[in-house]
Amino acid sequence: QVQLVESGGGLVQAGGSLRLSCAASGRTFSRYAMGWFRQAQGKEREFVAAISWSGGSTSYADSVKGRFTISRDNAKNTVYLQMNSLKPEDTAVYYCARRFGPGRGSADFGSWGQGTQVTVSS
Repeated sequence: QVQLVESGGGLVQAGGSLRLSCAASGRTFSRYAMGWFRQAQGKEREFVAAISWSGGSTSYADSVKGRFTISRDNAKNTVYLQMNSLKPEDTAVYYCARRFGPGRGSADFGSWGQGTQVTVSS
């Protein structure tokens, strides 16, 4: 089973950028589609972005489209989330996960990492 470790979170001013990384263990990482979710305090976990096993296909939540970019480096067993033009409403704990199903709900993802906090100040 793949294990995931997120990093790269922190405190940034509105309009700033951060790049999150998700390092995966195991030799089969390149076979998996992956995704990023986030959970703000008091809210449900929500889909942010997903990427196919090859990196050739990506999808985004409407709230981040045009500002966030998901990518992966299979040689490094790592998936990234580049976040630009950050807004206070992007404040959340960000999680990466392996994709098991076709949907965007949490039930279609698993092997969750521990998360990394992103805080955007106004």
